[in-house]
Amino acid sequence: MLSKNQIKYIQSLHQKKYRQQYGAFLVEGAKSVQEVLQSDFQLEVLLITEMFYKENTRLIDSQPKPVEIVSVAELERIGTLESNNAALAVVKTKENRSLLAEPDEMALILDDIRDPGNLGTILRIADWYGVKKIICSETTADVYNPKVISASKGSFTRVSWWYGNIVQFLKQLNQNPNGSPVIYGAFLEGVNVHRLSFQHSGYLVMGNESNGIRPEVEQFITQRITIPAYGGAESLNVGIATAILLDNWRRSA
Repeated sequence: MLSKNQIKYIQSLHQKKYRQQYGAFLVEGAKSVQEVLQSDFQLEVLLITEMFYKENTRLIDSQPKPVEIVSVAELERIGTLESNNAALAVVKTKENRSLLAEPDEMALILDDIRDPGNLGTILRIADWYGVKKIICSETTADVYNPKVISASKGSFTRVSWWYGNIVQFLKQLNQNPNGSPVIYGAFLEGVNVHRLSFQHSGYLVMGNESNGIRPEVEQFITQRITIPAYGGAESLNVGIATAILLDNWRRSA
């Protein structure tokens, strides 16, 4: 049985202010917990059902941190998932270290992506296309939100991120004495992505779900690109748009 203090602590991590205060977040469900156990994230505690232990004995026994067997009812009571018959891990957050795209890679810049589900999907898409670095505006959803972690399906363990003032970040890129990288930006109007030859490296900016890229960020875009519409839909989900653009980058770069 979990103590009242354990339950209170774990449930507090549902909220951003306590995740920031304690420097910890929740990873829930079989797939995500399996991924984090094989990553370089530091665990505080692992709560698992007997069935999950039997199916992952070797992986779990290699963990230096405490492991507790709990019931499915306990997991679902303290976690955020409606259904979780496997595991929950309390994991330490990582230091917010600045990131730069190397000469042979594309990095994502997310400008005010508010929806946690969309952010989690973008992490998964970035992982699929081999994008390792994501620069996030301060108003982008918290990557440690349980909904983001769940939607990423474990991809959060293979992608790095930094949160900060992306206007200042872009301004510094623009002042690089060795030449500024290409900054691609997704707009409703721009060069047809199907006809564009991408550079091997650079940055791709994706804007807010409703308002797009902010004017103060737009001024640094060196290549406006668009996904042509062939029907009557008003817009695309930002996760879907990110996937289409990265797919075209991989095909042409």
